[in-house]
Amino acid sequence: MAPEFETLDAFAALMRTAPGPDTTAQAGATARNGQLTKPPGSLGRLEDLAIWYGAWRGMERPVLVAPQIVIFAGNHGVAARGVSAFPAEVTAQMVGNFQAGGAAINQLARTFGARMKVEALELDRPTADFTQAEALGEADCVAALRTGWDAVDPSSDLLVVGEMGIGNTTAAAAIAAALYGGGGEAWVGRGTGVDDAGLAVKRDVVDAGLKRHGDLRGLAALSAFGGREMAAMAGAMVRARIESIPMILDGFICCAAAACLETEVPGALDHAVAGHQSDEAAHGKLLAELGKAPLLQLDLRLGEGSGAALAIGVLQGAVACLSGMATFAEAGVSAG
Repeated sequence: MAPEFETLDAFAALMRTAPGPDTTAQAGATARNGQLTKPPGSLGRLEDLAIWYGAWRGMERPVLVAPQIVIFAGNHGVAARGVSAFPAEVTAQMVGNFQAGGAAINQLARTFGARMKVEALELDRPTADFTQAEALGEADCVAALRTGWDAVDPSSDLLVVGEMGIGNTTAAAAIAAALYGGGGEAWVGRGTGVDDAGLAVKRDVVDAGLKRHGDLRGLAALSAFGGREMAAMAGAMVRARIESIPMILDGFICCAAAACLETEVPGALDHAVAGHQSDEAAHGKLLAELGKAPLLQLDLRLGEGSGAALAIGVLQGAVACLSGMATFAEAGVSAG
């Protein structure tokens, strides 16, 4: 039975009890990698990725056959301040597009054999404007964390979480600024494509939120600035860790939610790799704070989990090479 949590403190306590990688499987995967028919290190980061994956799955010869993608959607009260080039109604319209199979993420999920589900979180009840109050508050934050927790299929062997929510790059920038400093100037980007005037509005809104709530750490920052979709992503990330399911992180918004976990419990993201570095201006800076090197850099800025979904193919390739290649002994090839 899945653990229950009714407070942010209880959720944080769960995070602190989460399992680590299987060191025996890690050693076995490392040993196998050293015997494969290739020069040492010739597959670069693919080698490290496959060993990392095997350690988290408890397999020295791992398989990756059941990836899951979950897209969470939520609406933000701060969107009413003109921080996006699109109206809030687009969130619900895009949820319909996801459900109909018409979005980019649907195509990527299909390409890499991932099961996909969509969770819309109270779209008719936006979060509070974080310049006026906490965006979520503890009760709403816990409820969204639980939605994310429950969305994870324990039989999955890889998780990607994505998001949809007009205004959420503003929320993500506010979280990053609260966690790491620098204010709106350091973290606000163009998001959906706002012009210079819109960019100035976003920076002012973030700075107003920081003035109200101050510098925060961990789950407190998520509660003060985050959207329901961001809290749900965080809940899914922790459930994946509890179930020893590796994760691929997506873009700026996903990583802002992840940063709340990492600053709450250092090491909380050890079961995750960064799928890509997006074209959102501050994403690279956020990845550096998290200590995550991206697998891809293709100037993506769509969200929806799209960059992480594309990186599923990289991880599938890494695992296939570790587990499917012959060793020198099996192939009858001299090891040199």
